[in-house]
Amino acid sequence: MNHMEKHNHTAATEVTEFILMGITDNPRLQAPLFGIFIFIYLVTVIGNLGIIILTHLDSKLHTPMYFFLRHLSVTDLGYSTVIGPKMMVNFVAHKNTISFNLCATQLASFEIFIITELFILSAMAYDRYVAIYKPLLYVVIMAEKVRWLLVLTPYLYSTFVSLFLTIKLFKSSFCHSNIISYFYCDCLPLMSMLCSDTHELKLIILVFSGCNLLCSFLIVLVSYMFILVAILQMNTAGRYKAFSTCGSHLTVVVVFYGTLLFIYLQPKSIPAFDIDKMASVLYSGDPYAESIDL
Repeated sequence: MNHMEKHNHTAATEVTEFILMGITDNPRLQAPLFGIFIFIYLVTVIGNLGIIILTHLDSKLHTPMYFFLRHLSVTDLGYSTVIGPKMMVNFVAHKNTISFNLCATQLASFEIFIITELFILSAMAYDRYVAIYKPLLYVVIMAEKVRWLLVLTPYLYSTFVSLFLTIKLFKSSFCHSNIISYFYCDCLPLMSMLCSDTHELKLIILVFSGCNLLCSFLIVLVSYMFILVAILQMNTAGRYKAFSTCGSHLTVVVVFYGTLLFIYLQPKSIPAFDIDKMASVLYSGDPYAESIDL
């Protein structure tokens, strides 16, 4: 015990691993939760791989909408795989450890996929706006070069933001503990373990998180305002077709953005992690987020 206490208060230069506490420490819930989450993860993997393969092979699905859907599936599969397997280890292992470098890699990878997904959802909203509001110019506006620009830009931007935040966080000193009260390496729980002043880091994360969420959400909001105006001018059959096209995407947007806003834009500097765990599971383990669009 004395050795553990000493280890928990060492500086960053001596920390070689972290301990992930997982979703719950109730032994009665470990087995049922493991079964539930491994099922969700397998469905997520199979569903997203199916969408990626199908939209690539089927020439009828070589349209802008399915192009964005394919990349949305890539990001969903990415962050689910970054988090899922390690999270499920916690249900069967007595102590779920993660190395210092692997923790940094997990955080960086998760941020890349989650930020990219934000802006791909925005691109999909813009795509729906063009399809409904300017159908005659749809093929011209959403040309292949434009589609790749709308996808590659978020990947490059998210990589920059992710590396910047991860390097800045992991160059700080960890001394309060090596125990992460979460089921993966995330910024907020890691910041609570730092010895050094976290004011600057919190401000940077707040600025990036707020800008990413609000800017991407603004694009979605404006796109759907124009879509709504266009739908109100249609006949009944046209309205039904338009709603069926946008309904599933709008559902994903509400769940995804609502959860992220709840986690990262709370008034407290360090939120209640137990509440955040459930909110994080909502978007990181949703197996049907993309498949309902297909």
